[in-house]
Formats: sequence, structure tokens, C-alpha cells
Amino acid sequence: MADQPLDRAPFDWRGQRLELLAAKALWDPRQELLLLADLHLGKAETFQSHGIALPSDGDAGTLNALLALAHRWRPREVVVLGDLIHSRIGLTTELRQKLRALPQLLGCPLRLIGGNHERGSWIEGLPQEPATARGGLWLSHGPEDLPPAGSADLLHVCGHLHPVALIGDRSDRLRLPCFSYNPGGGRLVLPSFGQLTGGQPCDPREQVWLVADGAIVPWQELSPRPPGRAPRRRG
Repeated sequence: MADQPLDRAPFDWRGQRLELLAAKALWDPRQELLLLADLHLGKAETFQSHGIALPSDGDAGTLNALLALAHRWRPREVVVLGDLIHSRIGLTTELRQKLRALPQLLGCPLRLIGGNHERGSWIEGLPQEPATARGGLWLSHGPEDLPPAGSADLLHVCGHLHPVALIGDRSDRLRLPCFSYNPGGGRLVLPSFGQLTGGQPCDPREQVWLVADGAIVPWQELSPRPPGRAPRRRG
């Protein structure tokens, strides 16, 4: 049997095979659906408006990575699970033009599950949709948007938390983006796709796949969170 490629890892949900991609997205081959979350486009411009200097090239890197991913997998549809943009302030005329052109560049329709950072914003041709079921998946932005009662057969896929794994000790520690899976809740959280996003340490009880250097690696040895510190949700 051929070795599993390093740029993806299989994830089986009740007979439905999914692929966790090292490009920080989820591929559903049955539906030919590409899922990602938390691009936070326009974040640099938002910070610049408050006098905080951030380089403006993060959006280009994020969008180029998305286009490369779509050209690689040729999805029927791309769904962003919220926080496509960072704020109304960062939704510049230039960014609006890029978003209008994005479906054509992707070669497929683009849909947006509304996130907290899209609230109060309007993006031409890209309405914000509520959490929804697609095939065997329940798609939402945040983990609080639970599947309807009686839908335990749906895998809850979301973003919002920007999960990272802390590898090593305090003197030599890495923070790596990761996929995190809660078996008890049937919830899979995607890493943030944007280049200008931070991260929140995973719950050590969750199953984790690290993303590093174009590879994805199953990992269980997470550093425990210090007592008394509750996790903070990312924006």
C-alpha cells in the first residue's frame, strides 16, 4: 500500500472519509467541498487605522494560498466558516474588488458562514449565511452554534478558536497551528487560515493534528494548561 502523503491526514466520520490538509483546510471528497476558516482579510489595515504598524502584504499571501489550494483540489464549492474579513474598517475598496473577483479566480462558487468579524458588514455578492448542514457535516463559525437536536450523526466543523498546540517546554517551545477534535462532542475545529492570525492553546483532552512545514502530523503530547487559567476565545 502506498504511503499516506505528508500534506494530508485521513479523518473518518462514521464511514465518511475526510482529508485534513496541511494547507489548513478540510477536504470533503464525497461532496468535493473545500472548507476553511478565519482568513481575517483586512486585519493589517484595521490595525493601521489605530496607529499600529502591520505589513499590508498578509492578504496577498492568504489569498494566494487559497487560490493555490483551490487549483490543487478543484472543488465544486469553497465554504469559509466565518471571519473572512477582520472588520468593516479593513474592508477597503481594493479588498472589495478582490472579493468580487474571488469566485472566478477560484473556479467555483464561494459561500460564507457569517462570523463575529463580519457582523455589520456587507460584502457584495457574498451574503452571510447561518450555520447549516451539508451532507454529514454541520458547518458553523463558532463552537456554540450547535447542530439541531437529534442530529448527533453530524460532524460539527467550525473555526473561531484558532487552535494551536504548544510543543516543548517553556525554554524551548513551539506554537503550531493544528486541527483539534473533541470526540465526546463530535466537533472538529479548523486552524485559522489567515497569515496574520494568532492562536489559542488546545484543550489537552482533544485529539490534535499539527501543521508544520507543509506537513500534517497526529499529535497527543500537548502541554497541560496551568491550573486556574480558562481558555480565551479568539476573535
